[in-house]
Amino acid sequence: MDYSTLINDFKQNGAIVLRGVFNDWIPNLKKGIDSLIENPSSRERSYKPDDGTAPFFQDLCNWKRIKEFENFITNSEMAKIASVLMESKYARFFHDHVLVKEPGSSIVTPWHQDQPYYCVEGKKNVSFWIPLDKIDSKVCLKCISGSHLWGKIHKPKRFNGEDLYENDKSDEMPDIDKNINLYDVLSWELEPGDAIAFNFRVIHGADANLNNLARRRVFSARWIGDDGYFVDRKGKGSPPFEYLNLKTGDALNIPDFPIIYLNDNRK
Repeated sequence: MDYSTLINDFKQNGAIVLRGVFNDWIPNLKKGIDSLIENPSSRERSYKPDDGTAPFFQDLCNWKRIKEFENFITNSEMAKIASVLMESKYARFFHDHVLVKEPGSSIVTPWHQDQPYYCVEGKKNVSFWIPLDKIDSKVCLKCISGSHLWGKIHKPKRFNGEDLYENDKSDEMPDIDKNINLYDVLSWELEPGDAIAFNFRVIHGADANLNNLARRRVFSARWIGDDGYFVDRKGKGSPPFEYLNLKTGDALNIPDFPIIYLNDNRK
């Protein structure tokens, strides 16, 4: 793998595609997702469209209770790849997120940034979006190239359009769909085992899964680098780590966020 090219593309675009990096782990992740759907956590958030079309299943932070997820996070090459892309001394695991858009679901994932939802800050971070099914570019994750470098955090919203935090003075997300020609939109056709790696500040979204034949199962894993620290958003973020006894600026040296990979080549 040519890491130098990948690192440069990741810095510039904020989102890249990695081909075939997790091929051997797809059966493991499929088994884990089946187990999760059968026994979801208290953080499960499934959206059922008002039009009666298929649901959109989501659940977060299950790696400690779904053995297949823990196996993948701790034993695959993902942590090493994260460390290299972030140019970090180590890769600290943040959380997992499962997203399953069933065939025919009309749910659209609106344009957003992940950063303002999270209780962490730092420039070194990466999220892996790993499909377990063949993904057409029409239903693939879409990323706005370079948006992580705009120096702006936009107001986070719930799926129903409400503000996530009270009294949030952040700028509203621009109307990207109305002005789509102004942006360089990255999207790919993906096979199981491929992955999209993107920065927490990248603006991204996804269309409805109106294909009546194919599921869109995705395992997502978020990682933090050596400049990461806790930040109190003064509200219930996602995931809701409200039980943490930390204050803004604190290091993340707690069992919830373990260092999985230490890069011995970076001192």
